[in-house]
Amino acid sequence: MRHWEKKGKKMNYADIKQYDVANGLGVRVSVFVSGCTHHCKNCFNPETWDFTYGRPFTQVEIQRILDYLKPSYVAGLSILGGEPFEKTNQEGLLPLLKQVKERYPEKDIWCYSGYLFDSQILGQMCQESETTQKMLSYIDILVDGRFVEEKKNLKLRFRGSENQRIIDVKQSLETGRVVLWQEEEKL
Repeated sequence: MRHWEKKGKKMNYADIKQYDVANGLGVRVSVFVSGCTHHCKNCFNPETWDFTYGRPFTQVEIQRILDYLKPSYVAGLSILGGEPFEKTNQEGLLPLLKQVKERYPEKDIWCYSGYLFDSQILGQMCQESETTQKMLSYIDILVDGRFVEEKKNLKLRFRGSENQRIIDVKQSLETGRVVLWQEEEKL
C-alpha cells in the first residue's frame, strides 16, 4: 500500500484562513490540511506533516468555508498543507470541493501538492483511485512539485521553488499534456 492510500482515518486540518492573497490569484479562502509524507527541507509548515495535528475536518468547517466564500470579492479557494493528495486528505477534501463547485461554480480552486501532476497524480494515483480522479475534476489550478530549498526563489509568485509548476488542470486534462497557467492572461 502506497502512502497516499492510507485508509480508515479522518482528515485533520491545521488552519482555515478567511482572507489569503498569497496562495493564488485574488482574495481567497485557504485550507491547510494536516498530514504530509514529503518532509521537504525547510518546509514553511512542518507542523502539518503530522496527520493528527490540528482539528478534525467536518461538515461544520465545510459550512464555514462556504460562508467565507460567499462575498463576490472572494476569487476562490486554495487547498494547501500538509499534502492535499495524501489519501486520507483526498477523502476529507472531496465533499468540500464538490460543495464549493456546486454553490460557487464561478470561483476557482487552487491546490498545492508536492506530488508531480503528470507522473504521480495522473500516472499513478488516478489509475489506482477514483477519489483522486474526482478530486482532480474540481481543481482548476495545481501548483505541483516538492519545495526544494536549493531552488528557492522569493521572486516567484504563488510558489516557493523554481522546480514547482503552476498547471492549468482543466486544459491539461483536455489536451492530454501539461499546460502551464498563463498568469499574464489572468491579470
